[in-house]
Amino acid sequence: MKIEQFYDKGLAHASYAVLNNKEIILVDPARNPQPYYEYAKNNQAKIVGVIETHPHADFTSSHLEIHHTTGATIYTSRLVGADYPHQAFDEGDHIELGDISLEAINTPGHSPDSISVLVINKDGIEHALFTGDTLFVGDVGRPDLRENVGNIKARAEELARSLYHSTRDKIMTLPENVIIYPAHGPGSLCGKNISPELQSTIGKELKENPTLQDMSENDFVNLITEDQPWVPKYFQYNVALNKAGLESFEQSIRAATNMLHKENLTENVLIVDTRQAADFQNGHHKNAINIPDSLKFETWLGSIVNPSESFYLVGYDEASLHQIMEKVAKIGYEKFVDGLLWNDFGSIKENNFNQEAFDNNRDQFTVVDIRNDNEVKKDSIFKNAIHIPLPRLRESTEHIPTDKLIAVHCAGGLRSAIGSSILSLKLNGATVLDMGTRIKQYKS
Repeated sequence: MKIEQFYDKGLAHASYAVLNNKEIILVDPARNPQPYYEYAKNNQAKIVGVIETHPHADFTSSHLEIHHTTGATIYTSRLVGADYPHQAFDEGDHIELGDISLEAINTPGHSPDSISVLVINKDGIEHALFTGDTLFVGDVGRPDLRENVGNIKARAEELARSLYHSTRDKIMTLPENVIIYPAHGPGSLCGKNISPELQSTIGKELKENPTLQDMSENDFVNLITEDQPWVPKYFQYNVALNKAGLESFEQSIRAATNMLHKENLTENVLIVDTRQAADFQNGHHKNAINIPDSLKFETWLGSIVNPSESFYLVGYDEASLHQIMEKVAKIGYEKFVDGLLWNDFGSIKENNFNQEAFDNNRDQFTVVDIRNDNEVKKDSIFKNAIHIPLPRLRESTEHIPTDKLIAVHCAGGLRSAIGSSILSLKLNGATVLDMGTRIKQYKS
């Protein structure tokens, strides 16, 4: 038996292939199935099954495409109410893979329909546990993502109480040498304090994971419901997509890829310019906001642009835009792309931030801090700054006065590029300045 981990740093998503006796079962596959096909080919093996531990909120899965391509059976909990062809996989159910067995354990908490998957080796010994978003290294899955979406809707507190019992009554009772394989690593918005390691053991988590320490149910609920990060706009949309199953990754991208010319841009359609901030500020189209291509591009796109909101994509060239389209498709947004533009960037320029003028005439500036709530709580940086976290900025611009110069900052420069472009578009006529990386000089 061999377990292979596939890791997407952009979405901090881990998926897995369990290989035994020339057969493979995949766990929580990403949207692009090609790496799994290549793995199967390289090992002269056949993909016979796909397990979905729950309908994921933060990425779209290729389970249905893999089923159509390979004939693999999709396994998921009956509680999902999945619209795609599948076999129910719940408490006590087993999948035989050669001389090993995969057993379903219902572990509600992150979602009401979550399962974990226990791998039992040929000697009948419990070897590994795929925990989905129930248990991470150093953390547990957040319980506040399924209040308004999915086959079963549950309040965050109710799910947190379920998670307390899933961890205590089921996961923590397993042998300490059982290997933990979670669906996410650090940076995922499905948890708040995920450790850098991408796998662990039951024993290590019992010793080091703060959420697994001895505490009452109420204390656990308070611990995991407070100070959770924002919920990106695309999360509920992705739960629905994954419950239904998605079409072919490559075909979907090709269907959405149409070259545009400036004269064909539709009035008032949002333009997402993916170039770096300096290039955007030197010239961009009307109706454009800047979301520079970066490691977290898809997360920022899905946090700022609403599901079903049409937009154009601007990039440096055709090749780079194809790579960006692959990121767009990871969150199911490719169908909202009306076209691609790479041969005309626009001529609207943004003003440059003058640090000397800012330092000498601070009262002439309105400072907008677009960091997250917990960041501002730790360090406010500027007194009397208006605080609006970036994911809420497009909907909150009426709170920003326009009688002064507007200086936008985050913690390092990427978010302020996005935020200043949003304010420049929304506050038409106001002078909006991106502090960029210079904010680091003011941080304590």
